[in-house]
Amino acid sequence: MTKEKIEELIKELTLVEKIDMIHGNELFRTKAVERLGIPALTTSDGPMGVRQDYEKTKWLPMGFTNDKTSYLPSNTALAATWNINLAFETGNILGKEARGRGKDMILAPGINLQRSPLCGRNFEYMGEDPYLVSELVVPLIKGIEKNDVSSCVKHFAVNNQETKRLSVDVTVSDRALHELYLPGFKAAVQKGEAKAIMGAYNKFRGQHCCHNDLLLNKILREEWGFDGVVVSDWGGVHDTLEAAFHGLDIEMSVTDDFDHYFMANALKLAVEEGKVEESVIDEKVRRVLSVMNRLNMLDGERKPGSYNNILDREKLLQVARESVVLLKNDNHLLPLKTKKGMKILVVGDNANRTQATGGGSAEIKALYEITPLLGIAMEAGGNVTVTYEQGYDANTSGNIWDEEHQEKESWQAVSLEESADKSNYHGTVTEEMETKNKELAVRAVEAAKKADVVIYVGGLNHEHDTEGKDREELTLPYNQDELINHLLIANPNTVIVMLTGSPVGMNQWIHKAKTLVYSWYAGMEGGHALGEILFGKVNPSGKLPETLPISIETVPSHTLGEFPGGDSVNYGEGVFVGYRYYDTYHVPTLFSFGYGMSYTSFDIKNLKIINNSDIENVNITISVEATNAGKMPGAETIQVYIHSHNNSVIRPDKELRAFHKVFLKEGETQSVLISLDASAFTYFDEEKDCFFAEKGTYSILVGNCVSNIILSEKIELKEDYTVSK
Repeated sequence: MTKEKIEELIKELTLVEKIDMIHGNELFRTKAVERLGIPALTTSDGPMGVRQDYEKTKWLPMGFTNDKTSYLPSNTALAATWNINLAFETGNILGKEARGRGKDMILAPGINLQRSPLCGRNFEYMGEDPYLVSELVVPLIKGIEKNDVSSCVKHFAVNNQETKRLSVDVTVSDRALHELYLPGFKAAVQKGEAKAIMGAYNKFRGQHCCHNDLLLNKILREEWGFDGVVVSDWGGVHDTLEAAFHGLDIEMSVTDDFDHYFMANALKLAVEEGKVEESVIDEKVRRVLSVMNRLNMLDGERKPGSYNNILDREKLLQVARESVVLLKNDNHLLPLKTKKGMKILVVGDNANRTQATGGGSAEIKALYEITPLLGIAMEAGGNVTVTYEQGYDANTSGNIWDEEHQEKESWQAVSLEESADKSNYHGTVTEEMETKNKELAVRAVEAAKKADVVIYVGGLNHEHDTEGKDREELTLPYNQDELINHLLIANPNTVIVMLTGSPVGMNQWIHKAKTLVYSWYAGMEGGHALGEILFGKVNPSGKLPETLPISIETVPSHTLGEFPGGDSVNYGEGVFVGYRYYDTYHVPTLFSFGYGMSYTSFDIKNLKIINNSDIENVNITISVEATNAGKMPGAETIQVYIHSHNNSVIRPDKELRAFHKVFLKEGETQSVLISLDASAFTYFDEEKDCFFAEKGTYSILVGNCVSNIILSEKIELKEDYTVSK
């Protein structure tokens, strides 16, 4: 459909019809204008797969079987692959399944920076580094949108906690805003060409993000040139006139009083009273129609999509495989070598727990989910005896949220009520519960003494990694530390697997454990992938997308800034988030950003600067050689960091500016070329209001994690460079 035809449609629409197009008429759908052939816009959560169908006006599941879909790895799992190609494949599956389920917009991906390890929604995001996020979100969006489905990138912006998420006011410097919290969204808009952005619940500098003039008008539209639609988070709108003038296009919420939304009858009245020009409404409708047109919703041949395609499961398995991070492997206990009569004991509630149905709006009605216990048993085979002990009961915390709201009505039905903060929904841990957990632990430890190998699968679950509340501490729940210590004494050949969406405390036992494997909510094939890794069928290649700190007291958002704050929260750490802080201020960590081991070994050598900067521009290409020096095929991620020797402003000691994952057969060597432009050397200059690279000396640092720099070369920028923000 041409632009002229869209303009003709706008002229034919009545004010009521226009208003109906820009707010929810069902929980996940706007209203159609049937007389003009304009369909409703149908949306769906979520980041880990297309959510189950709900009734039109109530948070009640339809209860059918035809809304079971693929359960995708979480965005943190995807980030741990450091694999751009897998990001595209994951997006393609998500978009294909959304279209196959009849959806027009999938409310994904989530790309908020992981500022604190305690944020309840960290598992939905892509780590602590803006460059890693930016590089992965672009192919993810392109994969989604090749299926005639709009992505909806969320949550814009500085949405880094769940505590008081509907009202907390964020204070952050311009430099930190532009260097850390906006780059992923900018890449999504300018490189990924995302068709929709979702506003955040929180306030930014006094204004709610869903109608924030600075964020939506000045930055998103004027500076970045975004021409898609801005959708509110469900219940994120608080003012009719601000919503009208400050860049919002579609208001959605969790209630069924659709005519009483801020952009419904109240907005119509504001137009009729002359407070809002109808042309303002026209512009919102124009953007909605433009997106519909680009999705082939108004005319043309639209892709049908599909879901639960058997060929896609192998791709999701590959994502799960590459997401697993091997952090410790003393005495080469892994990969496990099976032999006839071998006895393997699996311990831990997470080993036998499915995760798809939890986490808030990321929940999935999965076609299936392979648990770690199932995956381990599948790979061990029939000559090995695999037994299981629960070890701890993850239901003994007494959390009653799901019991009260999940079965009869989704928690989202009451999620806008102050009393609906999930952190309030905790029951009392009774003496009976404590007795049960002690009995489970004793049984597990006794069984461990008789096993050849113990595989412990613990960590967190979606009672802790969840929308609506933040964790209170880094410590593992359910007395896991005590259980792990006893298991390590009972059987030193205990393989520790942490299955989690966020960093967890491991100080109490990490130095005693021979092995540590870090896994995530890795989707329907997650247990399968874990089993393959443990038994050596697949070589681990995951790298941490976030630092694992020693304690919460060492985390910069807690020591230099505030978390979670009160009515407001100050990001006092500025640009020193994650490794930028630990590395610069020499604060020890358990495991560094970008770290991950392999069953083989790699040599990275021969760093060369092929071309340098000149007077006209900065266009640097470097080359390195990567060799698999071991006896097993594997993959290594070459990471390029930049260090500035110029001291006009305080800058992080290292900043990730490029990476390349290379797959090598045993003995194979590959030459890798990596390009760097002027933006790789910049910081955000608040006085100049732009990204700026000052002339002087910079080191190009090459390694396989931020704390293991193997090669370095210095370059000289001959003049200052300004890069648009």
